[in-house]
Amino acid sequence: MVLVGKLSTELGIKASSSKFYNLFASQLNDVQNLCENIHHTKLHQGEDWHGSDSVKHWTYVIDGKVHTCKESIEEVDEQNKKITYKLFGGDIDEHYKIFKFILEIFDKNDGSAVVKWSVEYEKINEDIHPPNGYIEYLNKCTREIDAYLVKA
Repeated sequence: MVLVGKLSTELGIKASSSKFYNLFASQLNDVQNLCENIHHTKLHQGEDWHGSDSVKHWTYVIDGKVHTCKESIEEVDEQNKKITYKLFGGDIDEHYKIFKFILEIFDKNDGSAVVKWSVEYEKINEDIHPPNGYIEYLNKCTREIDAYLVKA
C-alpha cells in the first residue's frame, strides 16, 4: 500500500565531476545526441533550456517502449553539483502524481567522481510498479555520457 518511493543508483565516472555537471547545467540539449535511448527533445516553453521557466519535451525508450514527458528544472545547487528535475505529462501522469530525477555528482578523495541519480515518485495507485526501468535508463545514459566526455 506504499505509494511514495525513492530509487537511487550510483556510478563511478572517468570524466571530471565538473564536466559531467556542466553538461546538465548548461548543455542539456546535447544529451539527446549522446544517449541512444533518447530519441528527441525540444524546448516546449521558455527561451532557454536552463531557465527556471523552461519546459522541455522528451521522447525516450524505457524497457523497449517509447515514452514521452515534459520536464522542468525544479532546483539547482551549483555548489553541491545537484540538479532536481520535475517530470510530468505524457506517460508520467498515467502512473505517477509526483516524479522527479535528482542528479548529484560527488568528488572522491582519490580524484575520481561518482554520479548519483535518484528517482522520487508518488504512484497514482498501489497497482503501479516502482519505476525500476528508469534506473536502468539513467545508468545507460550516464555510461554513454561519461564515455563521450572522456573523449571530448
